[in-house]
Amino acid sequence: MTTSRRSFLNYAAMAAGGSALGLRPFGAMNALAQTTTDYRALVCVFLFGGNDSNNMLVPFDTTGYANYASQRGPIALGRSALLPLTPTPNFALHPNLPEVQALYNRGAAALLTNVGTLIQPTTQAQYMANQGTRPQNLFSHPDQQLEWQNQAVSGSTRSGWAGRMADRLSVQYNAGAQIPMICSLDGDTIFCNGESTQPVSLGTAGAVPPYCADGSYCPSRLQTAQQMATLSSGVSLVQADNDITTNAYRYNDVLVNALASVPALQTAFPTAGGNPFGAQLKQVAQMMQVHAALGVKRQIFFVGGGDFDTHGSQMQIQAALLSQLSPALGAFYNATVELGMASQVTTFTCSDFSRTFQPNSAAGSDHAWGGHHIIMGGAVKGGQLYGSFPTLALGGPDDSDKNGRWIPTTSSSQYAATLAQWFGVASADLAYVLPSLGNFSKSNLGFLG
Repeated sequence: MTTSRRSFLNYAAMAAGGSALGLRPFGAMNALAQTTTDYRALVCVFLFGGNDSNNMLVPFDTTGYANYASQRGPIALGRSALLPLTPTPNFALHPNLPEVQALYNRGAAALLTNVGTLIQPTTQAQYMANQGTRPQNLFSHPDQQLEWQNQAVSGSTRSGWAGRMADRLSVQYNAGAQIPMICSLDGDTIFCNGESTQPVSLGTAGAVPPYCADGSYCPSRLQTAQQMATLSSGVSLVQADNDITTNAYRYNDVLVNALASVPALQTAFPTAGGNPFGAQLKQVAQMMQVHAALGVKRQIFFVGGGDFDTHGSQMQIQAALLSQLSPALGAFYNATVELGMASQVTTFTCSDFSRTFQPNSAAGSDHAWGGHHIIMGGAVKGGQLYGSFPTLALGGPDDSDKNGRWIPTTSSSQYAATLAQWFGVASADLAYVLPSLGNFSKSNLGFLG
């Protein structure tokens, strides 16, 4: 991941906090009563390393499964262990996604198939002939992570599509808000950075009171740090960093005090064993709980975790990671129900890329391209597969080579555009948020109501 001056938000917010600024405007607040119908939130769950979605969504009909099993060999999942999808009986999920299965079967989750980074629609013939513009450095972890997050023609673009949404929507929806529209629970990310707006970046523990082991020296040290952040340096870049650090102290104080004013959520999150998804999504739910007191009508959150780069021992590694992801998603959806805002929160997954359909010699799979993603929430038109499921054939019509690297039939920018329009981005602003979207005939994939 790249590091920018906005990293100061991460480091300073974790160090700052408490009641140093005396901010307690919240009082005793019933969060459920504060929920407004005008509120909406997007939650991006990034699966770092390249999740093998070929083993996340598997053909379940007799012929389809037999084809899948014969080509995947040592990394094929047993048919009896798969989790059937009742509304789409020809497909099933990985055995460690029972909560996602339940949400899909009840219509609260959907799956978008064969989506990936594309600059323009690309056929197999065009790809093989090296025609047209393609994403830079395909199959590279850092480049594809950046391109998923910035949705720009170049991986070097220093703002993300969520940040550019905040550029356009912050004044309209969050004027006077006490925190930024975007919050990352996974440190500094391009996804969150705008051209004219900044996020708040926290660790997995979220907003926390200050910790200091130096006894009576602690108050004076915190005061000194805050004073240093407010000094005028006369150097524009240093001054910008000072301003960011000052904001980090302030945002952390605001969040700590707001969260102290509401009752704890009753929903239990899977945080044992260092589950990064459970820990981060719990913090997201808590921050959504106080959105009204913070003057926020639109929020975007970034959650990330895992090392899905399964070049070897894929069966064991992916199973363990999905066993963290699925209960965390289930708990988060339940928390939105508890808060009375299930239809106002949409959660979606992203990943560097999927993995080759053909296994490698280490019982793993290698870097590929198009893959499948989970979309969850009360506004989702669930129980459906969207997009075009690829033909599972090595060297077949969807393969970019001979290893099962599917050429995406849906662009990640179309995926983002569908989410952005539901969130409130006007049609006139889509080109700013998603520069390559105009190359595609469809800007809304229809999975949100």
